[in-house]
Amino acid sequence: MKAFCTLFSILIASSFFAQSLEGSWQLTHENGEMLTKNEVIAIYQDGYFAVGAKEAATNTFLYAYGGDYNFKGRSYSETQDFNTRSPQRIGKTMDFKVTLKDDQLELSSGGHTQTWQRRSLKTDALTGNWVITGRERDGKINTMTPGDRRTIKILSGGRFQWVAFNSATKEFSGTGGGTYSANNGTYTEYITFFSRDDSRVGASLQFQYEVKEGQWHHKGNSSKGDPLYEIWSPYEVAYKK
Repeated sequence: MKAFCTLFSILIASSFFAQSLEGSWQLTHENGEMLTKNEVIAIYQDGYFAVGAKEAATNTFLYAYGGDYNFKGRSYSETQDFNTRSPQRIGKTMDFKVTLKDDQLELSSGGHTQTWQRRSLKTDALTGNWVITGRERDGKINTMTPGDRRTIKILSGGRFQWVAFNSATKEFSGTGGGTYSANNGTYTEYITFFSRDDSRVGASLQFQYEVKEGQWHHKGNSSKGDPLYEIWSPYEVAYKK
């Protein structure tokens, strides 16, 4: 009987600590009140997260924030790299009370509570947190080493979000995101929010992709119709603090 109880305890503990936030989430309630006017999506992947928010009816961009996070058991903390709504939080580590049950996540801090519903755990060849390390100009690939100033692109749970920012100066250059598909070398983005130009919401962009030696080679035309060829590398490998 004692052995059975011990085994049962181990299984429960293993299940609890095996929980993961990776995938895409939607904010459904704040302080107990249901969100009806805004669409707020979070993406968690590879120890990083990004949030993008817009007005549902008008597609007007509202805010974005994100950075590193740590989730283990009942412990959750995040250190934000960008925050358009509260720049003073950038670089500071914040701790939250956390509850994760049946794909519902509740985060509480300072009297403020958010309830998130998981949307998808979908993964594919491009699932990950990426940072741009190369771009073609005049037929030549210019390489870069991401530092304080960087552009990231996080993909998980069928959603993507790119963000350009400087974590040292707290300068924010832009963000956009939506849903995507990646099949047989074709990567397609469906834009649902864009901080620089709301009129681009609803557009879809198609690219060729290939993952070579761990790097994502991305080729096609930009939203303005200009040809582009970019190389994205895993964030945890290429980003140098």
